[in-house]
Amino acid sequence: QVQLVESGGGLVQPGGSLRLSCAASGSIGIFVVMGWYRQVPGNQRELVAAVTTDYDTTYADSAKGRFTISKDNAKNTVYLQMNSLKPEDTALYYCYGSGPGRNYWGQGTQVTVSS
Repeated sequence: QVQLVESGGGLVQPGGSLRLSCAASGSIGIFVVMGWYRQVPGNQRELVAAVTTDYDTTYADSAKGRFTISKDNAKNTVYLQMNSLKPEDTALYYCYGSGPGRNYWGQGTQVTVSS
């Protein structure tokens, strides 16, 4: 079974940038949709961005114009480029894949935006 491992989180000042990576242990071709979700303790997990096998993308309104999701099939990796970060972007970010018969989740990577 494919495993998803996120990296790239950390502490950044408002207005700064981070690039999150989600590395899969196998082919990401099995996922019809891959995406990034985020969650703050006490809140519901929300979709930030997603990309399909034919490279259609969707973004949360809060992410449009600031975040970009991309993928490299050869590297079995999905990325989330985050620019102009705001304190309200602070959350645990999870990589997600919709696979055959089940959903896959990474363990999460923490993003903290603070001065």
